[in-house]
Amino acid sequence: MDGNTDNGHRHVVAALDGVSMRRHTTGRAILDAVDWTVRAGEHWALLGPNGAGKTSVLRLVGATAFPTTGTVDVLGHRLGRVDVRELRARIGHVSTSQPVPRDLTGHTVVLTGHSGTVQPLWKAYGDEVRERADALLAELQIKDLADRAYGVCSGGQRARILIARALMAHPALLLLDEPLNALDLPSREDLIDTMCHLAVARTELSTVTVTHHLEELSPAIGHALLLREGRVLARGAVEDVLTEERMTSCFGRRIEVTRHAGRWLARSGGFA
Repeated sequence: MDGNTDNGHRHVVAALDGVSMRRHTTGRAILDAVDWTVRAGEHWALLGPNGAGKTSVLRLVGATAFPTTGTVDVLGHRLGRVDVRELRARIGHVSTSQPVPRDLTGHTVVLTGHSGTVQPLWKAYGDEVRERADALLAELQIKDLADRAYGVCSGGQRARILIARALMAHPALLLLDEPLNALDLPSREDLIDTMCHLAVARTELSTVTVTHHLEELSPAIGHALLLREGRVLARGAVEDVLTEERMTSCFGRRIEVTRHAGRWLARSGGFA
């Protein structure tokens, strides 16, 4: 099943065509004949069991890995024919495992998104750059964290700081690797509200969110890719992909799926 014809008038942001990846040491397939297209303004959820290949797909569209076979095009450039350092500068990454120095203030962490560095490069931050960092902190409703040390911020606050950091480079594509991991309920809802805001405020921005839980999907996510054992099980509009039948097939146990006011709930009903 393929829903990639949606928004056909929008330009392609990332495309995987017949992509396979194998481990160099064992030759075992990590991804097998994956086809997938992300267009401008689309918001995708990337789901599947552990070991399904989600991280590998994210690395490919983030230009931090190369396919064994097949082609990967990102932001109009084919991997293998482009300086990936320049390409990566136009892709935003958000991961709770990012190595951010705990003593940096929230404002400084956001500034480092301009230079793409872990430590601040103060000479690279003129007045315009600093004002942009201020504006992003305000937009994501975390202006009060500007002078707070990153290390004492809550998980949800850190996640929003990292999103602001990623947006400093004006990315066309934002990749979120389990951004709600280990967040409590209020923090989770704050971050989901943030993602909804970005979808409305930045209509050309495309996002891909890796998650294990349907409850973490914001109502802004309109597309989903289901992976199992390195292969695409389903892709397309969320209402077509996140069905009980497909979720059960993907995770290997009976899953009941419900949706209310744009939010999803999945419960296991036992083994399939």
